[in-house]
Amino acid sequence: MYIKLVPGDSAGTVTAFYLSSTTSEHDEIDFEFLGNRTGQPYILQTNVFTGGKGDREQRVYLWFDPTREYHRYSVLWNMYQIIFFVDEYPIRVFKNSNDLGVKFPFNQPMKIYNSLWNADDWATRGGLEKTDWSKAPFIASYKGFHIDGCEASVNAKFCDTQGKRWWDQPEFRDLDAAQWQKLTWVRQKYTIYNYCTDRKRYPQVPPECTRDGDI
Repeated sequence: MYIKLVPGDSAGTVTAFYLSSTTSEHDEIDFEFLGNRTGQPYILQTNVFTGGKGDREQRVYLWFDPTREYHRYSVLWNMYQIIFFVDEYPIRVFKNSNDLGVKFPFNQPMKIYNSLWNADDWATRGGLEKTDWSKAPFIASYKGFHIDGCEASVNAKFCDTQGKRWWDQPEFRDLDAAQWQKLTWVRQKYTIYNYCTDRKRYPQVPPECTRDGDI
């Protein structure tokens, strides 16, 4: 999905692009772009829900102005990992850690959603910056949507072509060396929050964090 974010004063708003199932114990893969005051950088928050449990937020500053032109935000999701991409840069990886007791999305079909909503109780500086409605309308632009996946039937527990598609092949079971280098660059220069290193929320490191390379 190519997105151009809300320009100018967008404080208090959230522009979202996400995948979500519709059950009570839902799975969800989130891109959330947190609005800002004019001249301040956008923050991209990602999150992963599995079996109804989220609280896996990571936040990065974007290293470009996402309001001036379109950039591509995409997800690779297979049985082995979920990778969040900004253009060609992986900004986050969430590995399948089911063997460690961490649920992984694999048996619930998801729909894709876009939304733009008011979240001025938390989105910008923890809710200190409120939405300035005199700056409305707030407009984000989307184009170039493409999905390469399998359509699940109502009763399907797994994709009926599992193991036969390009995303299931061995080269997509992990990041390659160049992708790990790019991810390390993002983590070192632009990450401003990672739940894996938040000892107040998680006195014990969540088990998936080591496998994901977050600590």
